[in-house]
Amino acid sequence: MDEADGWAARPRLAALVREINAHAGLADFVYLPGDNANHATPAQYAAITEALAPLRLPLRVVAGDHDFEGGSLAAFEAAFAPEQRPEAEVIAGHRCIFVDVVSAGAGGPDFRFTSHHRHRIARELALAEAAGQLPLVFMHCYPGDLAVGGDELARLFADARVPFVDTGHTHYNELLNDGAVIYGATRSTAQIEEGGGAPGFSVVCVHEGLPSWRFRPLGADWPHVQIVSPCDLRLVTRPVQARQVPRPGPLRVVARRFGKSDAPMLAALDGGAPVAMEAGAPGFWRASMVVETPGVHRLVVSCGEAQDVVEVLVRAADGVPKRGPLVVPGHACHAIGAWPAAGIDGLQLGPNRNGGDW
Repeated sequence: MDEADGWAARPRLAALVREINAHAGLADFVYLPGDNANHATPAQYAAITEALAPLRLPLRVVAGDHDFEGGSLAAFEAAFAPEQRPEAEVIAGHRCIFVDVVSAGAGGPDFRFTSHHRHRIARELALAEAAGQLPLVFMHCYPGDLAVGGDELARLFADARVPFVDTGHTHYNELLNDGAVIYGATRSTAQIEEGGGAPGFSVVCVHEGLPSWRFRPLGADWPHVQIVSPCDLRLVTRPVQARQVPRPGPLRVVARRFGKSDAPMLAALDGGAPVAMEAGAPGFWRASMVVETPGVHRLVVSCGEAQDVVEVLVRAADGVPKRGPLVVPGHACHAIGAWPAAGIDGLQLGPNRNGGDW
């Protein structure tokens, strides 16, 4: 949020809130991944909180380097209530860990975390394992962007089998797969160089440990359909698990739908005849299919004009996956590249990579 561009983010954020209120009430919460106010001024935070005021879903937020401008998070903390910026919280059975990577730094993209944060993260991950909960992490940047300790942090996430880490910072949409953890970043609400400058938001689902991520431009038609199981081959991190890489035989398909529709939910495999899906828990749809051969298979779930597609890797029953050790985990070098169906251009058009100077 910045007055320098005529408060461009304010009406966009308000419009996003209206869309979420109207169609995405089944989501668990809304997350802002930092760099909320461009210069951390009270006026900029006032514009943000005014736009967010009608939001009906719970809000969670972390600070970015712009929120730390001037060497303090005082304005950030004054704008958002303590329950909106927790250190950790169990949401829908997942232990959500929120990480501060800015206040220990010198300002700007000098991302660091203190020994307090290091021990707290390790403790929360241990608590998640003891309670049988899946841990999810929310931070402003990738571990690879940290000035110190990034490799250590990424390996901690990998060892704890964190399925997904949600971030910001990039200004562009991106997914990383370092072989153990999926990292996601969502483009800014303003200062956008990709996608014709269209703002929007990402829909992140984690179903039985499988992450799925899709970007929705502001004003896109509803409903929103998202396949949550099986996962796309780009997001495979545990190839020995049949949930990620199934074998020939029965295939269980699960999808989420946000927004109402009278059209049937249909699943189709490799262009074959569609199979009607059945409603399960609110917002969930399921179908049982059969995949007969190993290889890559195209799965499409549709509801009227809305659809989602994944490429599913099926391994032979006697196939054994081969994996090497992690190399520079949590680093942007593991970007999966362009994925148009998910809303990813893959060009890294932002001030921290290949974009302009904002």
